[in-house]
Amino acid sequence: MVAVTRTPREKWIEQGLRALAVGGPDAVRVEVLAKRLGVTKGGFYGFFADREALLEAMLDTWERESTDEVLDRVESEGGDAKTKIQRAGVLTFSGDRLLPIDLAVRDWARRDEAVAERLRRVDNRRMELLREMIGTFCSDADEVEARSLLAFCVAIGAHFLAADHGDRTRAQVLARAADLLLDRPARRLGTAGGAR
Repeated sequence: MVAVTRTPREKWIEQGLRALAVGGPDAVRVEVLAKRLGVTKGGFYGFFADREALLEAMLDTWERESTDEVLDRVESEGGDAKTKIQRAGVLTFSGDRLLPIDLAVRDWARRDEAVAERLRRVDNRRMELLREMIGTFCSDADEVEARSLLAFCVAIGAHFLAADHGDRTRAQVLARAADLLLDRPARRLGTAGGAR
């Protein structure tokens, strides 16, 4: 007798997160996910009662990866507060994994109050880290809050901004913005071809 291997639950969630990142929650369809996984949709129901249960599991995974796992890694890799802030930003808002999912969840939250509440919880945890870290080098509570907000807005907003920066690259301007927010010595912005 040959044992039947089922597609692991995590594979369904991962495919769902990929679909969400590309097409939003409406793109998360059991039939489509099964086809991408090369299986029948019957195996889906061994793990999930319905599509809503999958969506909830996807949000659980996104929340865990973008808060608990990021914060654990930031702490385990050490460094001063400024290094930790920058590492958390890189882990969360750059790359092919968390950023597209995060942006899709933000869009989804505009239409779904339960998702908006979860996003609020995630963003509050991220803001707590910023406040704590910025508070190590800035003692004014109002300034800590303002810098935390600005840092978060830069991390998210930079992905939506279409503006040019003259002879500077986006990376150069973002690096200078980080210097300002993290109270680091000023570095001159060079032209796209070199230092000025």
